Parts: sequence; structure tokens; C-alpha cells
Amino acid sequence: MAETAPQQQQIQLRIDESKMTTTYSNTIRTSTTQDEIVLDFGMNIPMQMPGQDPMVIFNVGSRIVMNWAGAKRLAISLGQVVRQYEERNGEIQLQQPAPADQTPAGEG
Repeated sequence: MAETAPQQQQIQLRIDESKMTTTYSNTIRTSTTQDEIVLDFGMNIPMQMPGQDPMVIFNVGSRIVMNWAGAKRLAISLGQVVRQYEERNGEIQLQQPAPADQTPAGEG
């Protein structure tokens, strides 16, 4: 009697976006524990008050907490998406942050 290989079960994935919100973020802060990584997404908002040094306020809008395996999967997925984008559109240039004691060019 020949053994037959077990049939693979097909699983359907349904995505429920009914409670989803969309948020824009121009910066991220990370912190870690032994078991998790915390990602705070938000907006850097430059502030210039008369008579005071310029400052940037980091307004946190969303916090995502992930285990390390999920964080690694996210890093791999983001790397693939960025690589595909750059293949189509050219390399993304990152601005170097200005030193804390200097005003960025064109400001001040």
C-alpha cells in the first residue's frame, strides 16, 4: 500500500480595516527591553520662540510594541520595499542632522 502525502490545507486571510487609522510620521524613537521593542512614531515640530534657543518638539502620535521576531520580520519587509523603490526611483538621500549647537542652513 503506497502512502500518500498529506494534502496541504489552504487558509484564507481576510483583512479587517474597519478600526484602522492612518497617521503620518516624520520621525521615530525606539526603546527596547529583553523581550520587546517599542516604536514611538510621531512628528518633529520645529519651534522658535522669541528670545529663546530654537527647539524641536517630538509629538508622539502612536506607539507600537513588538516582540523581537516580529521586529525582525518588519525590518526584512521594510528593507525589501525600500530596495524595490530605489531600483525604480534611484537612491533615497538621507539628510544629515545638524549639530545640536548649530542652526540649519537657511534658518535663523
